[in-house]
Amino acid sequence: MMPIVSHWPKPAPGRGRGYRIVLGAILGTGVGGGLVVDGRLINAEGGFAGEWGHGPAVASMAGTPPVAIPIFDCGCGQRGCVDTIGGARGMERLHLTLHGKSLPSHEITTLWQNGDAEAARTIDVLVDLISSPLALTVNITGATIVPIGGGLSNVTPLIAEIDKAVRARILRKFDRPLVVPGECRIEPGLIGAAVLGLAGDV
Repeated sequence: MMPIVSHWPKPAPGRGRGYRIVLGAILGTGVGGGLVVDGRLINAEGGFAGEWGHGPAVASMAGTPPVAIPIFDCGCGQRGCVDTIGGARGMERLHLTLHGKSLPSHEITTLWQNGDAEAARTIDVLVDLISSPLALTVNITGATIVPIGGGLSNVTPLIAEIDKAVRARILRKFDRPLVVPGECRIEPGLIGAAVLGLAGDV
């Protein structure tokens, strides 16, 4: 009998090792994700599994105290996607909307960590806006770890704030971090694409 050979390469070790259901989320230029169950990417041929960044899910009010949030058009063709306010460009859009100031995301996060009140307000609203859709995705998938990739994953205090907000909004309670920085720090999407290409799967 011929041995069964998996179509997909075994995943490299990372923050999802030891967990059966892993939601890999991206907070980079935009917002994306993928769902891995038992070491295999779900719906690998078609994609779109775990794509919590798309769909009209953004709240119309957010932050403490709440502030009205416009519904922005998304590059996917829909309106009000998490992608429009959740990644680096979304953070910049929020900051401009809230304060009338155009700043790059790295300056906003640096100002926030240095105690700037306007940047803190932007981060407060951003965390509020993205945490509910991410919590819903965790509830639906049953994910028990959510490694974060993309440029914003390098802002460790931001990931910690998102983790705290998500864990407060999900049904299953965790006494450990759920949303964590991914282990691969340098262009994980490009590395994954290269692995699939070398395996002859793209």
